[in-house]
Amino acid sequence: MPAPRGTLRQYGVALRAMLVLTLILGVLYPLTITLVGQLALPVQANGSMVTSNGAVVGSSLIGQSFADADGAPLPQWFQPRPSASGYDAAASGGTNWGPENPDLIAAIGDRQAAIADLDGAARAEIPADAVTASSSGLDPHISPEYARLQIDRVADARGLDRAAVAGLLESMIQGRDLGYLGEPTVNVLALNVALERLALAEMDAKN
Repeated sequence: MPAPRGTLRQYGVALRAMLVLTLILGVLYPLTITLVGQLALPVQANGSMVTSNGAVVGSSLIGQSFADADGAPLPQWFQPRPSASGYDAAASGGTNWGPENPDLIAAIGDRQAAIADLDGAARAEIPADAVTASSSGLDPHISPEYARLQIDRVADARGLDRAAVAGLLESMIQGRDLGYLGEPTVNVLALNVALERLALAEMDAKN
């Protein structure tokens, strides 16, 4: 038995509505938002990529490792916060260990010992962000205190003047959001990119 004319008309209206909404919401709207993003906020829209010598070296939003293939920190670079995810953006997350968890306490102790050995710092000088991972495991920032703790080691490893490295670091400190939210921070990747530029400039000056 053929469908009534009213039913066929409803099917036609539904089909046209689906095609129109697909065009508007599935094509025109994404294209408009993409265009606005590229024109108004191109850096943010493309993932806040950081470049060095014309090559993309990472994102200012995602922490990364500055270690060798065995996981040992490279002395010529400022080191980031620890990461429970191994700095893997696809496995972002923390351990969810509580403050009295023995595994967390042991991990903090191991990290304190490693930093004390690497940077020659007393354990009391080591700030909390140097030995604890962020909830995402991808925090790209460290505290100015932790960064300052690394100045001597980085300067020695690169043969740079300590005052020059310290001055570079101070210039890279980001203040509180809106002047009062959060704490001052240092973006590790941005600092290391600027450090590489400083080292190259010093090399060119000597030559």
